[in-house]
Amino acid sequence: MTLEQQEGVLRLTGRLDTITAKDFSRDIEQFIPDSGDLRIDCGGLEYVSSAGLRVLLLVQKTLMAKGGKLILQGMKPEVRNVFDMTGFSNILTLI
Repeated sequence: MTLEQQEGVLRLTGRLDTITAKDFSRDIEQFIPDSGDLRIDCGGLEYVSSAGLRVLLLVQKTLMAKGGKLILQGMKPEVRNVFDMTGFSNILTLI
């Protein structure tokens, strides 16, 4: 899993699973704004597990407390399907 910022958008690539969720949780903290939204391009995300979903939910809760929201964009259909099946597509903003 890699996380990098380009032109105001974070790019998440690889697998967000039990092994990488802890690093993702630590790494994303530096990108959470004091106010406003956080946009993550998930076009390079190959897989997400329940551990990865949990971290994304925690990021969403942190942003909501600051008046913002998490926006996930560009997911591959197989990754989007995980969000749809788990109901996370109703909780998070997916574009």
